[in-house]
Amino acid sequence: SQTKAIKGYLEAGNSITGMVALDRFGCWSLPRRILDLKEQGVVIDSQFIKLENGKRIKEYWMSFE
Repeated sequence: SQTKAIKGYLEAGNSITGMVALDRFGCWSLPRRILDLKEQGVVIDSQFIKLENGKRIKEYWMSFE
């Protein structure tokens, strides 16, 4: 499933944005998949990042502290 694939991607130490999720996993709704993972007890951090064109998007990652 997309949720499992995204979890594996994050567990490998990668961060993910909606654009990456769409490109790599065909996922149109990353916030929903992130919520699915959080409901499973996965700890995921996020922040807004600003793109070169001035748009702000959300980036997600797992903390391994």
